[in-house]
Amino acid sequence: MTSKPYLTGHYTPVADEITSFGLTVDGTLPPELTGRLIRNSHNPKPGVTPAHWFKGSGMVHGIRLRAGRAEWYRNRWVHTPALDGAPYLTEQGPDLTASTAGTHVIEHGGRLLALCEANLPFELTPDLETVGAYDFGGRLRTAMTAHPKEDPVTGELHFFGSSPFPPFLVYHVADAKGEIVHTAEIPGATASLKHDFAITRHHVVFIEGNVTFDPGEHSGIPYAWSDQQPSRIGVMPRGNDGARHIRWFSIEPGNMLHVSNAYEDGQGRIVLEGPTVDREGFQLSWNWWVGAPGRGSEPNTRSYTRSWLIDPAAGTVDEQIIDDLAVEFPTLNDKYLGAENRYGYAVSFPDQYGLGGYGVVKYDRRTGARRVHQVGDARLPSEAVFVPAAGATNEDDGYLLTVISDLKQDASQLLVLDAAALERVATVHLPRRVTAGIHGSWIADS
Repeated sequence: MTSKPYLTGHYTPVADEITSFGLTVDGTLPPELTGRLIRNSHNPKPGVTPAHWFKGSGMVHGIRLRAGRAEWYRNRWVHTPALDGAPYLTEQGPDLTASTAGTHVIEHGGRLLALCEANLPFELTPDLETVGAYDFGGRLRTAMTAHPKEDPVTGELHFFGSSPFPPFLVYHVADAKGEIVHTAEIPGATASLKHDFAITRHHVVFIEGNVTFDPGEHSGIPYAWSDQQPSRIGVMPRGNDGARHIRWFSIEPGNMLHVSNAYEDGQGRIVLEGPTVDREGFQLSWNWWVGAPGRGSEPNTRSYTRSWLIDPAAGTVDEQIIDDLAVEFPTLNDKYLGAENRYGYAVSFPDQYGLGGYGVVKYDRRTGARRVHQVGDARLPSEAVFVPAAGATNEDDGYLLTVISDLKQDASQLLVLDAAALERVATVHLPRRVTAGIHGSWIADS
C-alpha cells in the first residue's frame, strides 16, 4: 500500500473508465443548467506510482445535465504518450505530446482541450474520447499554460508557454474561432515557475514568484524555492507591440499558483489578487506533492490571499494580505474576468488532517465579508465553477457547481449551490467516488 498522499484518501485514483446514465437527483436542477461539467484530475493507471502529484496521468470526468435531468456521468483517461510511459525528454529534446493532460479542461473555438502547462493541449470529443495533440494548425510551437484566459468581451483566448530554458516566456492570442493571431517572446522573463497569469481590459499581467528551475530536484517537476529568485509582476499592454513595453515590478517574496482576478481601477492602476504562500507554505505543499516528510495531509495547508495595487505612472506597488483563511482554486463569474468584480469564490482547506472543515467560500470584495458553505466531515469539494442564471441581473445571480469526494460514504455527488445565498439547490448522485481533482469548466449547450 502506497504512502503517497496524492494516491490516498480523497485523491485515491479510480481504476477504470465507466459510463452511467440516468443519475439520481435530490432537489431541483435549474433548467438553464443544460450542458456539461467537465473536470480534470491526476489519476495514474493501476500499479503506477508517479514521483510527483503533477506527474499522474490526466483523467477527465464529465456530468451531462439537460432541462432538469442528470443524463450521464463518464470518465476517461486522456490517452497521451505519457499514459503509456513515454518520457517527456528524448534524445531529440522535449516531446510536447508526452503530456499528463491532467490539470485543466476548456472549450474554445469549438474544441475541447485537456491541458498541462509543460505540453501541447490534447483535443477531446464531446464524449471525452481522445482525439490527439493539438497545435493550432502548426502555429503553436511551445507548451501551453493550463490557465488560458478567454476575454468575455472579444472572445479571444490569451495564453502563454513557459519554459525553464530560453525563451522563458512566449505569449499567444487566439481569436474567437481558435486561430492563433499573435505570438511574442516576452523580454525580461526568467526561469521562475509561471503557472497562471491575468488579463485586464488593457493589460496582460505575468507573475514570477520565488519558485524557479532547479536541476537538483528529481521528482520530475524540476522546480524549487529560491531566495535568490526575485519575486515580480510583469505588466504588458495588450496589442501586437505590447511585449516591447512590458515593465517588471518587484514585490515581496512569495509564490502564487492561481489568480483570482485583475482589473484596472478608475485611476488606471492595476489591481491583482490571489492566494499565495510564503517559503514555509510552499514547502508544506511541495512535501505533499512529492510525498516527503513534513507535510499536512492535504496540499494547501498554508495560504494567504494577497492584493497588489500596481501604479504604472508612479512605478509603485502596494501589497497587502486581505484574508488569512487557507484557500485555493479561486473562481468568479467569468463575465467579470479582467474587470472589477464584487464577488469571488474559492475552496477552503483549513483542516490539515483530512477529516473536515472544507467548504466553498464566497467573498464580497465591496464589504469585506467572507461566507463559507461547509460541506461536512470527510467531504472535499472541487473547484466551484460559476454558471449564470437565466435572466441574471446581478453579478452573483447564478450557481456554483462542485464535485464532492465523500470518504465516509465512498461516494461522490455534484453539489449545486445558489451563488447568491450559498445554499444547496440540488445534489446529483454520481455512480462512484470521483478522485479529488484540479480544474474544470462548464460548457453550456448554447
